[in-house]
Amino acid sequence: MTASPPFLGFPDRLADGRMPRAVIFGAGRGSTYPGKDSSGYALAAQAIRAASQGDAELVEHWDFDLGGPLFDGKPVCCIDAGDIPTTMHDNAGNRARIEAKTREILALPAVPILLGGDDSVPIPFLAGFADHGPIWILQIDAHIDWRDELHGERYGYSNPMRRASEMPHVAGIVQVGIRGVGSARLSEIEAARHYGSRFVTAREVHAEGVDAALRHVPEGARIVVTLDCDGLDPGIMPGVAARTPGGLTYTQVIDLIAGLGKRARIAGFDLVELYPPADIDGLSALTAARLLVNVIGTIVRQV
Repeated sequence: MTASPPFLGFPDRLADGRMPRAVIFGAGRGSTYPGKDSSGYALAAQAIRAASQGDAELVEHWDFDLGGPLFDGKPVCCIDAGDIPTTMHDNAGNRARIEAKTREILALPAVPILLGGDDSVPIPFLAGFADHGPIWILQIDAHIDWRDELHGERYGYSNPMRRASEMPHVAGIVQVGIRGVGSARLSEIEAARHYGSRFVTAREVHAEGVDAALRHVPEGARIVVTLDCDGLDPGIMPGVAARTPGGLTYTQVIDLIAGLGKRARIAGFDLVELYPPADIDGLSALTAARLLVNVIGTIVRQV
């Protein structure tokens, strides 16, 4: 596969020995279930980077989502470190490499931004924060992902919030955009509620705005955001495997990201479950690229 151009044309290192504020990296595969093929998800990082190229020369332009240029008039302070090697069904090896890269970025220190990959990659990503807790997790997703195991695998795409709840450095979980009939059975709902997870359905966000979610986030908390692309409405994010009507809008998601930057501190971000084979005219990849721009802009503006 030909190497994709870096996101927004970012360098792979900063000049003059400056440390980056954020580091983007891709991980195409995490823990694939037996008999399943995750190859389509491994195309996501390349698709997002390609979709960003139209704006690569416009980084210094005014961005109305952010209320100013991406880097707020300062020099570029984000790098794209490319993709780490992952291999389908090398589940333990993939997890080890994702966690190690996350720890490496946090040690700089910088904010890691992970481009997946299916929804198994957040498990090692979150594990990488073990020495940087406590953290809160804000998940944007149509599903609660609280299965204990599936097909004998405990670290797959149905398991990330269950595994996160077992991590000592995770102080709490807020799950936003939940809707429809997902993979959760009564036992998973009860387990999540017993843990203390805060559910915020898509309908609540539509009715009350993003404050329906933000009020569950402690002020000043360090937040890791995990965004499953099916958390957004398929009208703007069709390139997912589980299209579910009634999802969050683009504006709701960027308002939520901006609100987190003001109320708390974004310490990490991952975007997963973009499935390019199901995309329509690159719409999902473009939406994902714009979401990343908003994440980077919010991180840069954090004090």
